[in-house]
Amino acid sequence: MHAGDRPAPPSLSPSRALPSPGRDSAALLERTRVEWGGQSDLWVFGYASLIWRPEFESTEHRPAVVRGWHRAFRMRSRVNRGTPERPGLVYALVTGGMCRGMVYRIPRERASAELDRLWLREMPTGVYDPRWLRCDTTAGTVAALGFTLSRKSPNFTGPIADSEMLNILRHAHGRYGSTLDYLVHTAETLHQHRMCDRESARLLALVRRQGLA
Repeated sequence: MHAGDRPAPPSLSPSRALPSPGRDSAALLERTRVEWGGQSDLWVFGYASLIWRPEFESTEHRPAVVRGWHRAFRMRSRVNRGTPERPGLVYALVTGGMCRGMVYRIPRERASAELDRLWLREMPTGVYDPRWLRCDTTAGTVAALGFTLSRKSPNFTGPIADSEMLNILRHAHGRYGSTLDYLVHTAETLHQHRMCDRESARLLALVRRQGLA
């Protein structure tokens, strides 16, 4: 049994949301570090770009299933894949359904530094709700850190008509590139790993029919 496979302490019980005092990203990081405890390996759940560009060093990764949450291409991006004037879109974990993704095990002795790097990427403005998720794998269940989005968040778009989606995909660019490239990379990677959801497959087919990819 790996260190990260040990039963999580009560503070790491799956699907427990970490409180978000004033959306203070630094405070959320410290709370997450305390909840993790630093005594075991750290697991992280990736459901979109963390699968094809994790930017942290892990010693193990496994396909995993999270229930009660699904991957949704409905989060506004005003920095990474868009701008404040022309927001793009990125994926988020939203309540309902299930999500197939990947869990990564970061060794305890390196986890604190890797968590800092991950936070700079995912939580510069505190937009996500960090949450410990129950992740089922063929080698057992682990409690992994995931980044979820509340449906009440101003960054949650709700349903998007295809005409509006295509307009965003044609024009939205941010510091890491375009919304279109992000969608295509993610959907193709999910397909390669046999974990693509229906909506991602549909959106990929849509952009291909339009000659965008």
